[in-house]
Amino acid sequence: MSQSPVTLRGIAWNHTRGFTSVVATAQRFEELHPDLSIHWEKRSLQAFADASLAQLADQFDLIVMDHPHTALAATEGLLLPFEDWLPAEFLADQAAHSVGGSHASYRFADRQWTLATDAATPIATWRPDLIARHHLSLPQTWPEVLELARRGFVTVSAFPIDVLMHSYMFSAVQGCEPFARPDGVAPDEVLASALADLRELVALCDPACLGRNPIRTHEWMSHTDDPRAAYCPFAYGYSNYSRPRYARYLLQAGGLVTHHGRRLRSTLGGAGLAVSARTKHPRQAMDFARFTASPEVQRGIYFQAGGQPGHRSAWTDEAVNAASSNYFRDTLATLDEAILRPQFPGYMEFQDAGTPVAHDCLAGKIKPAEAARALNRLYQTAFAKTSHHS
Repeated sequence: MSQSPVTLRGIAWNHTRGFTSVVATAQRFEELHPDLSIHWEKRSLQAFADASLAQLADQFDLIVMDHPHTALAATEGLLLPFEDWLPAEFLADQAAHSVGGSHASYRFADRQWTLATDAATPIATWRPDLIARHHLSLPQTWPEVLELARRGFVTVSAFPIDVLMHSYMFSAVQGCEPFARPDGVAPDEVLASALADLRELVALCDPACLGRNPIRTHEWMSHTDDPRAAYCPFAYGYSNYSRPRYARYLLQAGGLVTHHGRRLRSTLGGAGLAVSARTKHPRQAMDFARFTASPEVQRGIYFQAGGQPGHRSAWTDEAVNAASSNYFRDTLATLDEAILRPQFPGYMEFQDAGTPVAHDCLAGKIKPAEAARALNRLYQTAFAKTSHHS
């Protein structure tokens, strides 16, 4: 009597980078394992950031997730640790070939809760055709970015969550590592200066940028003839727009400018593949996760289907770079330098509460000094409430 096939359900997010990559990987895995079926669903980028992992863990076997959720998910027992299921050599290879802090960002309490199958951080992007048409030079410093913005050639992703992430970057460039102490993101005056810098840029750009997340920013940049699409100093990177024939116009990608004599370091993003602790098929789910994160698949099917790999070998691969206008090679240093958000169970509470405060500041509703004090109070509260878990 034949055994009934096993079905796994997965949840990813609604972009070629996040969805078709895992669908293609699942299709290939099913071909290699005919007794297995994997069904992927998708959610919006905002839901990707906001969704309750407890609900997702109840409904799905496989979860593509954002790393700031890791500590809370681990503390609440929502995920299976990979050490219990995969060989130590495989996990050692993942750690050795991490892009920046991607692999480490999914570790908590000395366990690996997610595999870093996708890596991203804010990078610079530009339209080579508009740069050439308007005889522009790419900016190398922050004052040059502001000057280019004054001339009407700059956009930026100033969506609420992105604004908060950028405030960490502008705190760090003042020589103050964010979250170095439990009493706030950075000293009030440093964080206020960071928000003021960002507000100066946003005031020089189209107000529409306050409502554009990185996907909408890149879609707009790659489809418009508006000269403001010429240059974006930082937005979470999407290699798809640097691939010929993906969008109307190609975007070139590269590193960040300097400010206060230092290169900007953006806040690490990316996504990883986790296995729900509620799954009835942990062995099959773990085997699929290992397949997806393996270097051969990351450099091959996963990238070819639109994914943005998390394995370093893909970022240095000649064929991958040839197919993406050298996107990976030209941004790898920016990923390696990226800031890692703090890992404690209450961090997401701070991020959710702090996001509208930072955005209101850039929208001109509250002053930078007031916003900085509010953000630091929120951080202190979240840290004090949950730090005993870490």
